Amino acid sequence: MQAYHNAASFGVQGSPYYQTQGLYGSLNPSAYTTDTGAYANNGQNAAAFAAGQTTASADYCSYYYSQAQNPYYYSYLNATSNATTTPTTQTYQLLPPTSTDVSFAAGLPTSPSPPPAKEASRNRSRTRRTNNPSPSPENDLERVFVWDLDETIIIFHTLLTGSFAQRYQKDAQASVALGLRMEEMIFSLADNSLFFNDLEDCDQVHIDDVSSDDNGQDLSNYNFAQDGFHAAASNANLCLATGVRGGVDWMRKLAFRYRRIKELYNTYRSNVGGMLGPQKRDQWLQLRAEIETMTDNWLTLALRSLNIVHERSNCVNVLVTTTQLVPALAKVLLYGLGGVFNIENIYSATKIGKDSCFERIQSRFGRKCTYVVIGDGRDEETAAKKQVNWPFWRVCQHNDLAALHHALDLGYL
Repeated sequence: MQAYHNAASFGVQGSPYYQTQGLYGSLNPSAYTTDTGAYANNGQNAAAFAAGQTTASADYCSYYYSQAQNPYYYSYLNATSNATTTPTTQTYQLLPPTSTDVSFAAGLPTSPSPPPAKEASRNRSRTRRTNNPSPSPENDLERVFVWDLDETIIIFHTLLTGSFAQRYQKDAQASVALGLRMEEMIFSLADNSLFFNDLEDCDQVHIDDVSSDDNGQDLSNYNFAQDGFHAAASNANLCLATGVRGGVDWMRKLAFRYRRIKELYNTYRSNVGGMLGPQKRDQWLQLRAEIETMTDNWLTLALRSLNIVHERSNCVNVLVTTTQLVPALAKVLLYGLGGVFNIENIYSATKIGKDSCFERIQSRFGRKCTYVVIGDGRDEETAAKKQVNWPFWRVCQHNDLAALHHALDLGYL
């Protein structure tokens, strides 16, 4: 395995979010709960939040909370007010949306063809979605959920830096060790199974971007190690911004690799252990369990929302990440997200930025769909606003994921 690739492969440079990692106010992880309405009526958490407001002007997430800019928190409380206690000065005071937020909420229709709120949970179990690898605008999709990956669905970069542990008063050294183990596993899978050594300098935005150069040759007995692709790639002095270089033969070999990656992803998306082998499978499962403990089940909570969207026949999950495409696919597989993201719905913004990715997604699914962006930083929020104000749901802590789950579960999204 290559010792370490460029940090940009993981998309950890240049993001405004990563420039403010040390600025979070102190939050109390023990106050977190997914119990109905509890995250809105928890004095401990409120007190911890108030203590962090001294850095609100610099802390993007804390500023967001201080302005109560998520109208769905307010909607959720209204829907569950009979089940919660009356807020006091010792609890979160969730204010009605500002004029800007009213337009945000007004621009988002009620849940697509929703069942009554009381029936939502029961009906979901009876309407499992039929997997469609590449849904088109003609498939009656009503809502597209566009997700960021790092620090939104998974905790990875802040695990490596130890800032997540510091924020939640955990063992920073243990956090960094877990991050390094996961990083090594991601690059091992990317290099050994997904051709990252060949493709690192020829990154693509989407898995099918070079499919037009594929002649459909049977790859069952194809020898990727001896086809001369890597030597040709190494001798080339330039890789264009689109990730394309070389002649027809070279491009065909490039397309073969992306087709093989797609086959592997679809084969092992729900059985990553079979791809890793028995020994690495046990190490991977142990590492996943340790990371979930360290992050207080962050991924488990995110998956609850992802699964609700995935089960709806008229909604789809789309992933846009600043990680290069191949390591991003390795991340998705190793974090157990293959079941909720079809490979055709994964985009890398490394070369073209999130603005352009969002434009591609809208062009693909059509303007009739409602798009909801879920992320943790300014880059995806800014890109969402440029797309005729796509609604944006910020995720900065566990409570954001809990609120998102309840909004989906009760039919508000």
